[in-house]
Order: sequence, then structure tokens, then C-alpha cells
Amino acid sequence: MPPSHASTSDSKPAASSGGVQSLERAFDLLERMADAGGEVGLSELSASSGLPLPTIHRLMRTLVLCGYVRQQPNRRYALGPRLIRLGESASRLLGTWARPYLARLVEETGETANMALLDGDEVVYVAQVPSKHSMRMFTEVGRRVLPHTTGVGKALLAHTPPEEVRALLGRTGMPAATEKTITSPDGFLEALEQVRRVGYAVDDNEQEVGVRCLAVPVPDSPTAAAISISGPAGRVTEAATERIVPILQQAAKELSESLAGNGMAG
Repeated sequence: MPPSHASTSDSKPAASSGGVQSLERAFDLLERMADAGGEVGLSELSASSGLPLPTIHRLMRTLVLCGYVRQQPNRRYALGPRLIRLGESASRLLGTWARPYLARLVEETGETANMALLDGDEVVYVAQVPSKHSMRMFTEVGRRVLPHTTGVGKALLAHTPPEEVRALLGRTGMPAATEKTITSPDGFLEALEQVRRVGYAVDDNEQEVGVRCLAVPVPDSPTAAAISISGPAGRVTEAATERIVPILQQAAKELSESLAGNGMAG
């Protein structure tokens, strides 16, 4: 997914005044492990973090005892299974945090607003606020679809390396949902190039006949996320697209800023 949302060794926050240094260091190491693919050696962590090996060893031992890290037979360290429950709970909350921004999208565009995440090879919808029109789109929260059929899927994968996109498409098989669904890897990669060029994605009758969707990624999201509006093709026209896209992009920017906040009361 987009490198913009992945943390790097250059973007780690400095220790904040009033914080607990060992906690900050422990979470920093977990993020570095995630950036490295989930499994690292102590020397790699020391090189990337600048912390001395004895400090890293002590922190990792604590994380292992708590179940958040596990030591592999090859002596390297991997992210542990207890993190899964935390991640799943946080993902559900992500939809809750997004709802005010989606509600405003509905007010400003008149169309149904959605938020979706990439979960494995599938897109999962985690939040929706329906349009007030009698004719409106409805996608059940929790619904899973394949990325190649949707605007949010294109937005989520727009900055993913092409070889990773091809591997995903090879696993999903790219079945057609409608006659307009993109069913070739080359065609889908061309669509992703278009997303990068114009800054938004379009689903033009590709998931459901008569429905158009406009989507943008949420920049710097802690996990790959996108927001979208969807409505009847007769309302979500080319002219409407020119008006709606800036509204979508502004909502994504503000949601990103909200997610980046630490949520601490003064």
C-alpha cells in the first residue's frame, strides 16, 4: 500500500516530554518490526533504532513475555498473536472515528459515503452513512469485495508496487461483477496509473450496473484506508465528479489529521 502511510526510520516521533521512555521505545520497536515485514533480528533493530543491544534485548524479552512478540526457532523476533486482537478492535473503531467525516460528505455531496480498508486480498467496508435520497446506494458494513471491481479498491492499491498488485490479482482471479469490470491485470494497472495521475478513483458501473463511485485514499493512515461516495450513475455524472472530488479529498485530509492526533486531553 502507499508508502505514505507506512512509518519509516526517519519518521519515528521523538520521545515526548512527560511520556514513559520504555513504553515509547517498545512501541517504536513494534512499528519497526511491522515496517520490516513482521520479523527482524536484534542487530537490525539496533541499527535502525540506534538503541544499544542490551536495551533492545530487555524490551523484546518483556514483549515476548506479554505475547506481543514471539521468538522464532532461528532466534529472530516476530510480531505476536496478541497484536491481532488489538488490531481488529482498532480497525472497528476506525469506522467509528470516520463517521462524522462521512456524514459531512453526505451533507455536501448528497450521496452515500463509505470507508473501506484492505484486509488481505479483499476490500472490507468498515463504515457507511447513507444518502438522504430515496434512490440511494447501500453497502452493508462488513461486506467484502474484490479490489479490482471497486473505486475504493483502486484507491487502496494505487501506490502498491505493480508486482504486488499482479500477485494479488493472480490470487483473486479477477472475476467480472458486470460487463464493465476490469478483468485483466494490465487493464487494472492502467487504471491505477490513472488514479495516481488525477488523484482519485472511479468505479463506473464496474461493481454494480447503474452505480458510479468516486474514491480517494486516506493519506498517512495507520492502515490502508479509502473513503468514497456512491450513487446512481445519473446523479454521479462527470459534472458532479468535478464538484465532488475536491470535497472527498478535503474530507480524507481532515480524517487523516484526526487519526494522526494523539487524542490526549489537555
